[in-house]
This record gives sequence, C-alpha cells and structure tokens, in this order.
Amino acid sequence: MAEQALWTRARLGRCGPPLDLLTANFHRHTYAPHAHDEYTVGVCVGGSEVIDYRGGHIRTGPGTIVVLEPGEMHTGGPGTPTGGYAYRALYAEPSLLADGTLGGRPHFREPLLDDPELATALRVTHAELSVCPDPLEAESRLPWLLTALACRHSTARPVPGHIPGAAALALTVRDRLADELAAPPSLALLAADLGLSRYQLLRAFRTTMGIPPYAWLAQYRVTRARSLLETGMRPAEVAGLVGFADQAHLTRWFRRVLGVTPAVYRNSVQDS
Repeated sequence: MAEQALWTRARLGRCGPPLDLLTANFHRHTYAPHAHDEYTVGVCVGGSEVIDYRGGHIRTGPGTIVVLEPGEMHTGGPGTPTGGYAYRALYAEPSLLADGTLGGRPHFREPLLDDPELATALRVTHAELSVCPDPLEAESRLPWLLTALACRHSTARPVPGHIPGAAALALTVRDRLADELAAPPSLALLAADLGLSRYQLLRAFRTTMGIPPYAWLAQYRVTRARSLLETGMRPAEVAGLVGFADQAHLTRWFRRVLGVTPAVYRNSVQDS
C-alpha cells in the first residue's frame, strides 16, 4: 500500500463555507498527537488503524465509522505491522451536525460506530464529491448525512419531522433552482429567505419531490441539455450553458438519466 493523502475542498453551496475531504492510504504513516476544530468523520475502507483517543485505543476495520469530536487530541497509525490502513474522512463544522438536532452540540459517547448503511452512504458521497465537488450537491448531501449521524449515534435529539407547508416550500425552491440553473443559490440562502433551517428545507424538498435538490436540478439540466443537443450543439458547449461543471459532469448525469452519452444522443438525433 503506497503512502498517499489526497485532499479535496468542497463548498457547501455557491460562495458557501468550505469542507475538506481526505482520501488516505497509508502503510507505515503514524500521526503525531493533534486535534481539529471540526468533527472528524472517517470511514475505514481497508486494513486497520489504531487511534489513541480519550485515554484509550480505537481499532478500526473496513466499514466502521469513526467520529472524533472538535478539540479532542488523538493519534493514528497502522493497526498491524504489515497491513497498512485506508480511510475516507471529512472535517465538518459543528453547526452541520447541530442543524437538524436539539440539545446543543452533539456528543458522541462512543467514537467507533457500526452502521453499515450510513458507512456506505458516507463512503459513496465522499468518493463522488472528491471527483466533482459540485457546491449544490455537497450542500444537499453532506448536511443530510451528518444530521443522520448525529441523530442515530449522538446524545442529541432530532428536530420535529413535520414541516408545515412542505409542498409549497419545495415548489418555491424548485422554481428558484430552475430559474438560476447555471449558478444556483445556496440552500442556506434559500432556507433563510423562507424562514427555515437548511435541514428543514432539505427535509421539505425530499419529502415532496422524492429526491434531494441537487438531483432534481441535475435532471432538469439534462432536459435542457437534451434540447440544445438536438439543435446540433456540441456537448462541451452545452455543459456550461446548463450549469454542469464540464463535459464529464454532463456525461455522468446524462447517462444516469437517459442511458447514453450526450455525444451518442446528439449523433442519433442528427442522423434521424
């Protein structure tokens, strides 16, 4: 296993605060004692790591989640002499875990968590945002998962689930996203305009539309891209016009929604 640490900075919404993602693959590396201002949320994806924390030792294994609280000193190193360890981590401001909970900053009595469903969701989200850290996608997915983490495993209590007028609120958000598809507003800004928290906005939107805001906007962008491709425009031109980061980003979503690449679709409709 090679010694490798790759950092990606995502933004939570356009012009929003940053959130760092770490992809780590280590054979021998051992961290010096240190602490972070944010929550460290990690998922082990290979090998085993031993972490000194709160006067004891944590030993990770593939699929386990580790949550280290802000200001807590810790170390980390290989759990075996030859195996190495690999993990994916994100560094979240405390407000991201407190947005959908009651009772102040969430406290995790146990730092090592066994939650396969949530571990998979965190790992997949981390991988996809590391490749393409789209601001709206990051803001739609990460706060939702971090709230789930806090509600399931911390001392905090979830906020009430019912959002009055959820359907009307979701349609208002949908229309704003459609009107500003090339540079969509942040969910935090939209929530403030509607007198909601970001978590309440996400809950209202997902309950009404069945998907999170970024997924709805991506599908709407694909529909707009399809119309432009039918006029003969090239995928590279179309991507920027409908708000995708680049042609690869357009292609990823176009295939998800329509099953073919934009280039294949363009050639097919031009041939016909």
